Order: sequence, then structure tokens, then C-alpha cells
Amino acid sequence: VQLQASGGGLVQAGGSLRLSCAASGRIFSSSVMTWFRQAPGKEREFVGAMRWGRGSTYYADSVKGRFTISKNNAENTVYLQMNSLKPEDTAVYYCARGSDLAYAPAQYNHWGQGTQVTVSS
Repeated sequence: VQLQASGGGLVQAGGSLRLSCAASGRIFSSSVMTWFRQAPGKEREFVGAMRWGRGSTYYADSVKGRFTISKNNAENTVYLQMNSLKPEDTAVYYCARGSDLAYAPAQYNHWGQGTQVTVSS
């Protein structure tokens, strides 16, 4: 299953963006769909995740209350709604698929290509 991330762009601080991650095939209910981000000069960090079958979500403290993960089962797509964006949210955002919830990028073998999010102050 290949992942295709999209929806990034340039937005002013306080604005919103919605990222999409479309899978080329069915996402199994046991899968975990996760969003990471990587800012220039920094390590890739966990943003949030969703257990596909249950729909339960998990977020990094830095985005909790501002970002929301949702899904469309029929379209095998996971979304990351980002509100109240801050300049420190600027990064390349990646989606990944795993078999269990994990916060370390090394635990994931299936990645989308990344989409750039730039938040201006």
C-alpha cells in the first residue's frame, strides 16, 4: 500500500490547513495511521496517530487541542486538520502506516512522500 500526502502550503499564523494521506489500497482495521513532521535541522517527530479500526486518536502535547485526525474509510484516507497554526508548526509533514501505535519513526516501514507546511508570523 502506497501513501500519498497532500494539502500542505503557506499559511499565516492562526490559520488552518487540512492535510490528506490517501492509501492506494485498503487500510486494514489493525493498522495505525500516523502523522510525523520534520522541521529543518530537527529530527522527525510524532504529531498524532489514529487506530484505524477503533478510530481512537493520540496527539503530541504540542498539537493537542489544535490538530485533529479523522478518516474516510471508503476512500482509505486519513486527514490532519490543523488549526491555530504557529510558526513552530512549520515542517514537512509525513504520514506513515504501522501495525501498532509507536512514537518513533523507526517503527514505521510505510511512508508517504511528505508535504510542506509553512506558517508565517
